[in-house]
Amino acid sequence: MNETGKIAVVLLSGGLDSMVTAALAREQGYRLHALTIDYGQRHVRELESAKAIAGKLGVERHVLLPLDLRQFGASALTDDIDVPKGGVGDDIPVTYVPARNLLFLALTTAFAESSGSSDIFIGVNALDYSGYPDCRPEFIASFAETVRLGTRQGVEGHPFTIHAPLQHMTKADIARECQRLGLDPAWSWSCYDPTPDGQACGLCDSCRLRLKGFAEAGVEDTTRYAAKPG
Repeated sequence: MNETGKIAVVLLSGGLDSMVTAALAREQGYRLHALTIDYGQRHVRELESAKAIAGKLGVERHVLLPLDLRQFGASALTDDIDVPKGGVGDDIPVTYVPARNLLFLALTTAFAESSGSSDIFIGVNALDYSGYPDCRPEFIASFAETVRLGTRQGVEGHPFTIHAPLQHMTKADIARECQRLGLDPAWSWSCYDPTPDGQACGLCDSCRLRLKGFAEAGVEDTTRYAAKPG
């Protein structure tokens, strides 16, 4: 690998997309710093995956930052609301966490600026996803302009680059990248509603999209599922 010596700061949730994104940054020769947000999500299991991925990929500095969004609620991931299991619909689902990526990218930018990095990696995807507005290319482009205007680094002529390498990939594309990069899918965690014995539910939107992607790619998902869509 051609080490550039440059640091990339990765928003590492512990999910499949963030794992593949971090591995792509490493493949490009970046040294990795990673930020994981403990926002009170019901699928706290993904925090364990983030720690494991950071170790596997040789992350030099991994910050696990508490931010209790349960105080706001209004999402099935942070409130006493059932996670939908009926299939992926066309509307923005109740698993949407208000302004989550806006908040998380702002914090990742602060971490990057304090790390002397101009490169921020995020695993957002605008094709096979649940319709969240903060995953769209328009949002990423707008955010890049906001931080150019609102940070010392930006106004001094050293703007941040927001890398979203999975932006236009399907879940099948991402599954294939996972395999190509030599990653074990089971290192990551996608399920919104894990079972008491620690298995992925298999029926929430996130599980359905992940299972569909691996099936279409013809790649084995080594994650344990309690059920699979019929």
